[in-house]
Amino acid sequence: MVRKIFKTGNSLVVSLPKKSIELIGLQEGSEISLTVDENQGRIVIEPAKPPLAGIDAEFAQQLNDFIEQYRSALEALAK
Repeated sequence: MVRKIFKTGNSLVVSLPKKSIELIGLQEGSEISLTVDENQGRIVIEPAKPPLAGIDAEFAQQLNDFIEQYRSALEALAK
């Protein structure tokens, strides 16, 4: 499926077909996780995972930010 990227305000947007979104259980307002795989040259969109019980939301966000900032170094260390 080919989609076009267009500009709206200061953002670039890709519209997604409603049927595709519904197939993975999403709807307008759903939270998603977007991952950029630079090695494969792709963007992966999937439903956001619900927060873990007992984990502080601010700490979880800081951890996610850290992982995103240092992703390439962490992946290199994991090899």
